[in-house]
Amino acid sequence: MTAQIFEVSYTKTDGSTFPLVTENSTATLVMDTNDYEGIKIALNNLKADLKKVTKKDCEIVYNQLEHYNIIVGSLHSPFIDSLVVADHIDTSGIKSKWEAYLITQSPSNPHNIYILGSDKRGTIYGIYELSKKIGVSPWYWWADVPIPHSEELYLKAINFSDPGPKVQYRGIFINDEAPSLTNWAYEKFGGFNHQFYEKVFELILRLKGNFLWPAMWGKAFYDDDILNPEIANRYGVVISTSHHEPLMRAHDEWRRYGIGEWNYTTNSEQLNAFWKKGIQRMQDYESIVTVGMRGDGDEPMTKGTAIELLENIVKNQRLIIEEVTEKPAEETPQVWALYKEVQEYYDQGMRVPDDVTLLLSDDNWGNLRMLPNPKAPPRKGGYGIYYHLDYVGAPRSYKWINVTQISRIYEQMSLAYAYQARKIWIVNVGDIKPMEYPINFFLDYAWNPEKIGLKELEKYPENWAAIQFGTAHAKTIGALLQKYTTYNSRRTPELLSEKTYSLSYNNEANLITSEYDVMNAKADSIANLLPSTYQSAYYQLVQYPVNAVANLTKMYVASAKNKMYAVEKRNTTNKYGKQVQQLFQKDATLSKKYHLLNHGKWDHFMDQTHIGYSSWSDPKENIVPDTYTIELPDEGLMGIAVPNQINYFPSTKILTLPPLDSLHQQTSFQIFNQGKKPFKFQIKNVPKWLSLSATKGTVDSVYTVYVKVKESQILSHIQKGVFKITSPKRSATIKVDFVPYSFTPKGFVEYNDVVSFKATHFNSNSGWEQIPYLGRKDSAIRPVKMFSDSITLQDKVTYAFTVQSNESRTLLFYVSPTLDFMNKGGLQFAYAIDDNEPTTLTLLKDTNDNWNDMVRNHCIQVHTDELLSEGAHTLTIYAIDPGVVLQQIVFTTKQLHTYLSPIESIYQK
Repeated sequence: MTAQIFEVSYTKTDGSTFPLVTENSTATLVMDTNDYEGIKIALNNLKADLKKVTKKDCEIVYNQLEHYNIIVGSLHSPFIDSLVVADHIDTSGIKSKWEAYLITQSPSNPHNIYILGSDKRGTIYGIYELSKKIGVSPWYWWADVPIPHSEELYLKAINFSDPGPKVQYRGIFINDEAPSLTNWAYEKFGGFNHQFYEKVFELILRLKGNFLWPAMWGKAFYDDDILNPEIANRYGVVISTSHHEPLMRAHDEWRRYGIGEWNYTTNSEQLNAFWKKGIQRMQDYESIVTVGMRGDGDEPMTKGTAIELLENIVKNQRLIIEEVTEKPAEETPQVWALYKEVQEYYDQGMRVPDDVTLLLSDDNWGNLRMLPNPKAPPRKGGYGIYYHLDYVGAPRSYKWINVTQISRIYEQMSLAYAYQARKIWIVNVGDIKPMEYPINFFLDYAWNPEKIGLKELEKYPENWAAIQFGTAHAKTIGALLQKYTTYNSRRTPELLSEKTYSLSYNNEANLITSEYDVMNAKADSIANLLPSTYQSAYYQLVQYPVNAVANLTKMYVASAKNKMYAVEKRNTTNKYGKQVQQLFQKDATLSKKYHLLNHGKWDHFMDQTHIGYSSWSDPKENIVPDTYTIELPDEGLMGIAVPNQINYFPSTKILTLPPLDSLHQQTSFQIFNQGKKPFKFQIKNVPKWLSLSATKGTVDSVYTVYVKVKESQILSHIQKGVFKITSPKRSATIKVDFVPYSFTPKGFVEYNDVVSFKATHFNSNSGWEQIPYLGRKDSAIRPVKMFSDSITLQDKVTYAFTVQSNESRTLLFYVSPTLDFMNKGGLQFAYAIDDNEPTTLTLLKDTNDNWNDMVRNHCIQVHTDELLSEGAHTLTIYAIDPGVVLQQIVFTTKQLHTYLSPIESIYQK
């Protein structure tokens, strides 16, 4: 069968169209009364979805047909099987597969549409595929995404099959769920009971997930509500417990009922009894049993590794499983999570039986620590991945808002897929909200990584926005989703401070706030264009994260200005101190607006503190940054600041502007006021080859003067300029040089001792690919090939650049965070200047200081030194290992003082 996407139309377009809902009729929803309960739940949700769209009721009937029928069921059903034979439905594409489904029109009876699943969840996914097609977003409840209305619905091109997922178990971990989700769940549902979890189960299934690690901060899924596991089983969601909760027992249950210490050496009898109850309580519900043991809470079990002890624990746990289930242990799915220190046990040789899934992990910051050896024999239990969108721990927790680029998920999880880690993918999602966007992508990608390539990745933000908000503004909204996650990924909001971005160098802080201002204005303008029905969803999914992070960043920049201007004694010091207070209050106002959405439906979701961290742990309440207040003299006093210097006048009497040349013909300086009253200034002795935007004026607070080379005065020899700036009380000297090129510059041209270029702006490329929206600026490149032994010297990129002097330079490669997932002593790449032999560089090993810097900065800086002659050069970068993702390349003769890499140099052909 040729699979194609079936279509939904709102008007009848031709005679072959199937009338789902018309002005005078509705199709009947048909299923076998004996089919799975989860299918009945999903079919009732489809019935509700159709009513939300059309305001009309479709009837559900059992084991009979009407005039127009949507026939839903799994292939095991006798009723369904008989209809399949009678209507000549070809089910060979889904039979005996995991979670596959088919949506097709009967070739012999066009009045019958079939949604068939190879199993329970396959059928459920087919049902929700139709819901999505008629305009119901999976986030209709969890994010108030409105459902568009249509009087009629017709189906056409109905011949679609999906062979099922590439990753068998795909799910979420509700974690770090206090205060936000916890406060909300208790207010709205009375706790983490089955009413709450029914909303979670439906969301997971609508997103084509099937797996859940339930909330566990003081929570116990089985114990908090005895209906929780039963209803999960009805829905069709597979339940497990987290990496440190063995044998289906929540760790909080040990706090409630445990006897003695959480110590297997001294208390094995009590622990075995505790775990045995977990397996007994599991019954025959679809589950994956976590094995192993960590310490009391999310801590190591012992100092160092106790391999013999842990092997004995796993052996006894499997005996418990066999005793209770009365089946061989290998018939009960199990997982061993190699999280944090547990991976050391594996690295030092500990092994578990072949049927146990090895759940590999990232480092809590989205960097995979280990992947299967591609040359190792396959394991029956396979491998999985535990990934994070949220984390509590060092160097600093990140819980408040989404900081994960979907391209980052793509880059890391595409490696996991290539290395055959395909059994379980589970992602820590914190409170669920506000991680809607990356959750959706993670589960979409887990369903079939082969269907989301680079082109699909680039279109994903727009396509996702179209599902939530319609197509009219989807491109702009998609760009906003991409931009705010890119900006957040530079440094998590919790790690931001007044020291993050430089005020003195490259105008970095002001450029950053300008980016946020543009993004903020665009987000607000789209809000003004959207209908009122979309306002709640738009604020949750787009406008709040954009507004809140823009506000936060501006607050820290205002704090930086307050502190720096206090040192410089500027009269705007106190203004920025007040602005810090105002922006701090605005943060609370934005959160309050979120909590009031839809009559308070989402109250508490922005309870998470995010301002005022002093350690890795979140503060109990947001704390406004300290500010300075200074006393000003009455008379106006002149101060001057120039770019790329922390020195200022009058502390330094002579200031030097950045040099000018034929490609960089303009610079500027600021004249600022250190007093209350305005003062006048004059600029004298301006060289004839310079043009100034002003040679006199009045300064209230700050006055920017632009310095430009006159076109007619660009000469072929060095010019050394000096001019004076005077005010009633003070006089300053400014120097500026014009330095012409003694050669024809080509490629990226050095300026002010720096040449900088994006890795995506290569001259030639063979064997590297560009990943859109990845990195701290926009995009990045990586080797196409996923395995080191298939990479050759032909997998290279080249860049042209020019330097202005004969001297040694530091060569900096800005590389996306990555770890030595192949355990080879560090991932490598090589580079060569011109025709020289390649030099191999190794990325950082997992030393704690380097790791802390990497995750704080969301970047690795790999540096070396190169002696370069004046003139044009070629840089060639050779791939050696996968996992090396290049963002930016910089040559410099001086120390850099900006957080981000220098802005890109001018390119000359």
